[in-house]
Amino acid sequence: MYNDYMTMAENLGFSHTAQLNMTELAPKAEVREMCADGKCRAYGNKWSCPPACGSLEFVKKRLSDFNSGIIVQTTGRLEDDFDFTAMAETQKLHKARFETLTRQLEAMNTVDFLALTAGGCTICIKCTYPDKPCRFPKRMLSSMEAYGLLVSEVCISSGLGYNYGPQTITYSSCILFK
Repeated sequence: MYNDYMTMAENLGFSHTAQLNMTELAPKAEVREMCADGKCRAYGNKWSCPPACGSLEFVKKRLSDFNSGIIVQTTGRLEDDFDFTAMAETQKLHKARFETLTRQLEAMNTVDFLALTAGGCTICIKCTYPDKPCRFPKRMLSSMEAYGLLVSEVCISSGLGYNYGPQTITYSSCILFK
């Protein structure tokens, strides 16, 4: 099963794939605190992010419903440490690949899964939160961080790197299966 899903991911162009170490999927309050610090400006502003995506207790329960998974990464090259254009392009490419992967899994209609992406949902330019319901609840993706996961620990415990060297940027996402 994992090999089929990882092959699908590799065929979409992901740089790295691995079986997800499920024991490392423990939501951490300190990750949620980083969200609340507001560096990404999504906390309290998106349906896919805290607090709208659910309490730590809620996401912990949700994660416990799944018993296996894969993790996928896209690594891009930077001209220098401040190559924000390449960072944004790599993130956009990763998100497009990940959305395609999730749509392929949905089309199979045989797998119950939870997809957690890198960064907040980017489907809409302006999220309707909190005034109106989400426009695309079936397409919306929460991030690994929104679920309280420390991405570096999840990657390393799953046998992947988190940093692939100087002048690189890597985005990580995972899919959990029942």
